[in-house]
Amino acid sequence: MRGELASLSLAAFASMMSMRICDPLLPALERDFATTTGAAAQVISAFAIAYGLLQLAYGPLADRYGKFRIVSIAVVGCAVANGAAAFAPSLDLLVAARAAGGGAAAAVIPLTMAWIGDAVPYAERQEALARLLGATVLGMIAGQWSGGLLADTLGWRSVFVVLAALFAAVAIVMRVSSRGADAAATGARDDNGGYYARIRGVLATPWAREILALAFIEGAVGYSAFAFVPSHLHVRFGLALTWAGGVLALYGVGGFAYSRLARALLRRLGEAGLARTGGLLLGVAFAVLAAMPDWRLAMPACLLGGFAMYMLHNTLQTHATQMVPTARGTAVSLFACTLFLGQSLGVAGASAIVDHASATVVFVIAALTLPLLAAWFARRIGTAGSRDRGTHAVE
Repeated sequence: MRGELASLSLAAFASMMSMRICDPLLPALERDFATTTGAAAQVISAFAIAYGLLQLAYGPLADRYGKFRIVSIAVVGCAVANGAAAFAPSLDLLVAARAAGGGAAAAVIPLTMAWIGDAVPYAERQEALARLLGATVLGMIAGQWSGGLLADTLGWRSVFVVLAALFAAVAIVMRVSSRGADAAATGARDDNGGYYARIRGVLATPWAREILALAFIEGAVGYSAFAFVPSHLHVRFGLALTWAGGVLALYGVGGFAYSRLARALLRRLGEAGLARTGGLLLGVAFAVLAAMPDWRLAMPACLLGGFAMYMLHNTLQTHATQMVPTARGTAVSLFACTLFLGQSLGVAGASAIVDHASATVVFVIAALTLPLLAAWFARRIGTAGSRDRGTHAVE
């Protein structure tokens, strides 16, 4: 199992890296294709839209044919899509290649979570998901850093050559470790029911509906608020965007630190305590961001915010893998889709608030909402949530 989990973690690293690697490329694309920043930004939005839309397709496929198998096929698709992007002769074809890459990458992280749910006992699952979290956070940091570095030194096309080579290498590793990967995971396949039947089955479960609602709110309030930290630092304190982006990168550092300490924290606080403490610390982090008189305070706030966000989110992830074990791929894909939808709508709503007021209002809303959300979730873990999960707690 360790070999399969290691290869899936590599795939998750590459998937997250491919999602964030285009963030620093926009000026180079704008120059080479003689276009506007908004048009160049389609390479980011096309990836994101395809990533969100394809979530619902992969879950039922994985429940039927095996999660590891679907991820391994998707990784090959990512290699092909990034190879096409490297040689795209026009911006339109580059955008199309990025959309294909986003659609393929959409399978990787949610289905890896679902595979962990099949293969790892519940008592050990949060720790395993935290290790996966470490891989995805490192991928996010590597993408944001290497994209600019490669574009400055070798040109923007080299970014996609590196990604294609990385995904090809991951595909080979997964091929080597694929024997029996899905067969070894209990409940890896569900041949009963069609596409809509699986989705209805998840939505008919009360605890699943609660987890999905929590994921939507978390995405809409928490993740969207962090997106406005760089622009807030730039507008309010005159900080250069390069440095402002660097401050937000501390969010990823905080998330990675949590992934290394997850086992000890879980043993000390338990699931409910982990979620509740994460919510309280998020309230502190956003309160600091809202009231700070000096931009330097944003550094510890983002570091704390990343650590706290993943205390809460990792606990939510763990319960997402246990919502409906007989259709785990579908359930986790719905979780990812709901989280993604919440982020998208949250950014849109927060943008309107920023345009009419300021990002400070967005931070205040997050500081008030997230502790309440976490407290409610923590209470449900030990009451109605445990009753709804009771029939599935032992596999």
